[in-house]
Amino acid sequence: MATVDGRHRGPGAFDADPRPGAAPETTPDDGAPPVDEAAPRTRRADRLWDLAAVLGSLAGAAYLMIQLLRDIPGRALGANAQDEAFFTWMLAHGARVVTQLDYPFVTDRMNVPDGVNLMANTSILGLSVPLAPLTLLVGPHASFVALLVLAFVATALAWYYVLSRHLLASRGAALLGAGFCAFAPGMVSHGNGHPNIVGQFLVPLIVLWTLRLREPGRWARNGTILGLLITWQAFINEEVLLVTALGLGIFVLVVAALRPEYRQWLRPFAAGLAVAAGVAALLLAYPLWVQFTGPGAYHGLRPDIQSYGADLASFPAFSRESLAGSESTARELAQNATEENAFFGWPLLLLVVGIVGWLRRNVAVVGLAAVGLVFALASLGPTIRWHGEPIVRGPWAVANNLPLLDSVVPTRLALAVVPALGLLLAVAWDRWSASPPGGRWRWAFPALVAVALLPIMPTPLPDRPRTPTPAPLVDGRLAAQVPDGRSVLFVPPPRGQNPEPMIWAAEADLAWTITHGYFLGPIRDPARPQLKYGIFTAPARPTSELLYQVAATGDVPEITAEGRRDALDDLRYWRVAAIVLAPGRNADALRRVTTDLVGVEPRQVDGVWIWDVRGLVN
Repeated sequence: MATVDGRHRGPGAFDADPRPGAAPETTPDDGAPPVDEAAPRTRRADRLWDLAAVLGSLAGAAYLMIQLLRDIPGRALGANAQDEAFFTWMLAHGARVVTQLDYPFVTDRMNVPDGVNLMANTSILGLSVPLAPLTLLVGPHASFVALLVLAFVATALAWYYVLSRHLLASRGAALLGAGFCAFAPGMVSHGNGHPNIVGQFLVPLIVLWTLRLREPGRWARNGTILGLLITWQAFINEEVLLVTALGLGIFVLVVAALRPEYRQWLRPFAAGLAVAAGVAALLLAYPLWVQFTGPGAYHGLRPDIQSYGADLASFPAFSRESLAGSESTARELAQNATEENAFFGWPLLLLVVGIVGWLRRNVAVVGLAAVGLVFALASLGPTIRWHGEPIVRGPWAVANNLPLLDSVVPTRLALAVVPALGLLLAVAWDRWSASPPGGRWRWAFPALVAVALLPIMPTPLPDRPRTPTPAPLVDGRLAAQVPDGRSVLFVPPPRGQNPEPMIWAAEADLAWTITHGYFLGPIRDPARPQLKYGIFTAPARPTSELLYQVAATGDVPEITAEGRRDALDDLRYWRVAAIVLAPGRNADALRRVTTDLVGVEPRQVDGVWIWDVRGLVN
């Protein structure tokens, strides 16, 4: 296969000159080196580059996660406790799918009585099931830490493999591009609890096999492999899959428009694409049916989430987890620490503009620039803002309420800019490395790359002390009090602001079922039945709202007879067998209110208050 800029002979994917009829660019000789020792030296150099890629990706991931790796049992992520709890729970679920043969797509172990549609959430079955042996061996928390490390490493190495073996001549260029694609500021920000987004190791493989669809005589084989890759990615993150498909579509259309001669590959490409679609549709038909029509299905995200766009001022700015960044600046330009998707820094943006101007005759560069520009504009969301102030209606306003796109967080579309810029850097370095040695400006380009990338070099992800799981919850004492079909009500019930009970349930191998949780489920608002979008917790009920209020304020309200009746109705609705209060903020007020509501005195077990309410709920 040819390199991206066409320097290898053969039926390459791209040529250098986008003008119709222009001759492909080639080097004078792609054959054997002029001396016998050259080939062994080249192979040794290639092996050293490969070793550098492996060691560099491992070192980069360990550096980012060093705060957790130095004390895995005692440390947790500092910026995103709720998503860490969510994915820890999902790893435990994946282990149960393997060991208990639990139904993978909908669970009844959380949010009693409705359960949770896991296909309508990012259940990472494509990661949790393969990692089940590790989760069973070291526990879900350590498995979560390992997953984040492996996600960064696998993404970097997958990009390096595709670039070095199939698209570029220089392995140094491949290493540069792969490193950026895996460790760019947007990717690092998602290291704060989003292994489903950091783990993009299938994206370069999907790109590769999409380009291979043009190979005559191999459309069935290539299409089948692409369909399998699409299916696996769907069980990791559908949002990344959708963005990848849209980006590839833009790239292919631009290349086809600039290179009419490439249309000779239209027939095998279309045939392979049809095979890929058929394989993926066959394998995903039932899971997607569950996702969109099964219990707990919803349609679209909350309107405020749909409006999450990247601030235009964030593109030339620096993220908080970069050498030149600051938390105060980044906080003004992003929704939270996990969604700093569009922070590239002005030096890199200037360099990329220069690269596109320099290599504008390269059809791959034009296609990559188009992908980056389209997704940068789309990521601005329905309203374009500058430092938080609305300027004008954005192009995404047209797509915001379309099916499938209404479940996309607009700011995350900027993540598609990351591989576009990474590949532009790699193509430029590949071209520079092939230029004749010497010359006055020979080292100008590496210096510019260093100036552009140094400010956005990442810093370690923040951490915090980890709350130990109370012993009665994991040693079988609580499980003995919760028969099948019954649940545990934590005080206050778990949601985004207090997700720890989800971690405790995961540490107990999901041996007992919990009410509530942090997940996406239908709003179920009786006053507004027309609303179908998803919310990030269970629908409100009187008792849960009261407990949330007490947990937040510490105030102990007067409990009325109506409040006690509501509590009894809610306990029956949730099928509660035990109420649990762990040490924490306003614990005394919560204990007094809960006792007054249920009329049952709790018992203290190793610092944990437990109410046995099996007699109240029949």
